[in-house]
Amino acid sequence: MKQQLIYLVLFLVISKVSAQQTQKPVLHGSNWMAITGKPLAATAGAMTFQKGGNAVDAACAMLAATCTMWDTLSWGGETQVLIYNPKTKKVTSINAMGVAPTGATAQFFKNKGYNFPPEYGPLAATTPGTVGGIIYMLINYGTMSLEQVLAPAMQMASGYPIEAQAANTMERQKVLIKQWPYSKKVFLTHQGETREAPEAGEIFVQKDLLATLTKMVEAERKALKQGENRKEALMAAYDRFYKGDIAKEFVRGSKEQGGLITMEDLANWKPIEEEPLTINYKGIDVYKMQQWTQGPVMLQALNILENFDLKAMGYNSSKYIHTVYQAMNLAFADRDFYYGDPYASPAEPIKGLLSKGYAKQRAQLIDFNKNNPAIGPGNPYPFEGRSNPYINLLKNRGFEMDTTKRNFAPVHDLGNTAKPQDYHDMLWRGTTSVEAADKEGWVVSITPSGGWLPACIAGKTGIGMSQRMQSFVLDSTLNPFNVVAPGKRPRVTLSPSLALKAGKPFISSAVQGGDTQDQNLLQFFLNMTEFGMNVQQATEAPNFNTNQLWLSLGGTKTTDRMPKPGQILLQNGTKESVREELKKMGYILSFDDRTSGPINAIYFDWKHNSLWGGSSNHGEDYGIGW
Repeated sequence: MKQQLIYLVLFLVISKVSAQQTQKPVLHGSNWMAITGKPLAATAGAMTFQKGGNAVDAACAMLAATCTMWDTLSWGGETQVLIYNPKTKKVTSINAMGVAPTGATAQFFKNKGYNFPPEYGPLAATTPGTVGGIIYMLINYGTMSLEQVLAPAMQMASGYPIEAQAANTMERQKVLIKQWPYSKKVFLTHQGETREAPEAGEIFVQKDLLATLTKMVEAERKALKQGENRKEALMAAYDRFYKGDIAKEFVRGSKEQGGLITMEDLANWKPIEEEPLTINYKGIDVYKMQQWTQGPVMLQALNILENFDLKAMGYNSSKYIHTVYQAMNLAFADRDFYYGDPYASPAEPIKGLLSKGYAKQRAQLIDFNKNNPAIGPGNPYPFEGRSNPYINLLKNRGFEMDTTKRNFAPVHDLGNTAKPQDYHDMLWRGTTSVEAADKEGWVVSITPSGGWLPACIAGKTGIGMSQRMQSFVLDSTLNPFNVVAPGKRPRVTLSPSLALKAGKPFISSAVQGGDTQDQNLLQFFLNMTEFGMNVQQATEAPNFNTNQLWLSLGGTKTTDRMPKPGQILLQNGTKESVREELKKMGYILSFDDRTSGPINAIYFDWKHNSLWGGSSNHGEDYGIGW
């Protein structure tokens, strides 16, 4: 009888969760779905679909539009892509992350008094990757020309009514913007007036950017006119950007303002197609990008959580929150020490980090009575048959590597001195997301970023340079795999997701929000798989965030980036009983109305052969389906 009562209570709780009302409706479509960070950019995707493009074409059009709208990114930023190819029935990934330029060494930045590369300006810039990423996607998986895909973005560059979010950011950041002459010219259209940035709804014109995009389209047209094939024509546009007159002006403008990027840096960079990383969670294959992103954090956390009955704990109960928080802390501790560019030495122990045995070992560290403020990196090397070359480094840092003992944290891992508002700005910073799918089976999930406002524009290109250098470290004690070096990719927060069930697309998702991305995507995934929410409910559902991690963005001092053990952000509506139980476990609580970045997602309904789109109410993100 007692067991039947427990099942009845669980049924009622899950039924209540499943029936919750949403502030935005589910999107339904049978032909295509286009979701991204701005309504106008979603329209660009819809226009591309209506002209006969596939999901890759539409995703590229949305990406181009969001870059043009400065939706926390620009054309000089970076792009991370997961694609499901219905022809091969496999998931692939495209690494369009730029690299550190010539001269960008740890000593260079240390000599300038930095503990991390700077947040803003030309010295924050990696080589631009988004242009190369778009062209690579079109060559290998799209159907349209660059001219067709860029048409909406070019129309916008010639003038579009700017939305309040971007316009107000320009005004708020005008002191920084005034440091860079080309940025000042573009963003501060009313210099000398009380409000120097554009007003919401004002037609915002970007003549230099339009000229740059036109040059790429002209290169493609010329190649086609000369009889070259589609791929060769697209590569002509690529070469004009990375090796031709666009590259020369980009480098000149960067150097004029103190940047390091050279013509050789641009010419030598290329996007890379990669095998994504994957784990199986209760019959669902979850795919993330490689360890130069933080994507494996979600995979590690799922491996750890697979050892527990989350559904029985109850949605957002104190035990559930505590368990997921601890799992995330364990995964982030490994991220902070072991993740880095797989194309640079040393090689990361990713096989060990993603092994089920290692996850089980890490799960045993969870104390269900209290938060562990001293969680540190584990030792994944034995799980791939190797000895850990950094044992002494970890011991010097202050972590106990004997798994029979508790880790303890060194002094510099116990407390962040940044002001709360500054800290959360750094935690959530940057990025947008792009989700697209079509009836042919193509699925695209992108988390692009870089060159967000206040951006330093490179000369007369109209292109804002990336700020991703700040995600490197200068001290190998923090992470020996992510020390800055010329030609190396930083370990980034950017992290699209794809999941397959029974070999078919199940969920495609992405979110903006810096270090919170895989926290939010993990909970979104669990909302659907463990608690039966539909895709819109899962995007809007209350999340919680751990601050017990090293920040990847913001601040040039070590004290700006340090973890805040036990600090947790909860949604305002969290029950008082849950709050009190978490306090007893040692948590320091803070609250907000919205506790995640805007999650965008597509669910694949194979019973009805339809697409369900979700776009949370936490930003300007918007979707259109047909």
